[in-house]
Amino acid sequence: MGEAIGPMLASAVAVALSPLPLIALLLILASPRRRANGIAFTAGWLLGLAALVAAVVTAGTALSPARTMPTWPSWLKLTLGVVLLLLAARQWRERPRPGRVTAPPVWLLSIDRLTAARSAGLAVVLVVAQPKTLVPAIGGAASIAAAVTGVGEKAVAAVVMVLLGSLGTLLPLVVHLRGDDHTRHTLGEWRAWTATHSAAIMITVPLLLGAEYVGAAISGLT
Repeated sequence: MGEAIGPMLASAVAVALSPLPLIALLLILASPRRRANGIAFTAGWLLGLAALVAAVVTAGTALSPARTMPTWPSWLKLTLGVVLLLLAARQWRERPRPGRVTAPPVWLLSIDRLTAARSAGLAVVLVVAQPKTLVPAIGGAASIAAAVTGVGEKAVAAVVMVLLGSLGTLLPLVVHLRGDDHTRHTLGEWRAWTATHSAAIMITVPLLLGAEYVGAAISGLT
């Protein structure tokens, strides 16, 4: 089982550290429909990530001959690694300059008007349409699919990846459901920290994971 879990851990952590879903959920938890929308957003994230990981693991397993290490994961990791490095470079160029205020995305400004269904839909969109989540999710699921192990072990590894990749949404929701004054203070601190450091996270995480993917691909192909 370790053959399937080990290679995907860095990818799962990268998914969990994606700032946009965390920012969205923290804003939802400060909105009038905080409880229902927060639960719906987290459920949508879990289902969207689970569907993506399951699709990649299933397709990748079908492409992998039994008991042999295929080469397609290395080519895929090389491609994904280059994409992540380019994303990090673009984020560096677009980083906030001192003295300038960057306008938030338009959809963030309307979060307090979302329904539960739209909150769940937003979470799914952030899984499949945000490259900084989509790319590491595909990379981690591909690592599981390429592992020389049984279907049961791959299924367990996929579940572990979904849970790890969802910590960025699960933890704030669990803290919110405690419902005391300390909870509100904690979530406020998380909002402030994420707003301050999101740009650095969106540069550092793709850079490190991209380098890891490219290195693993070179090792696998040579």
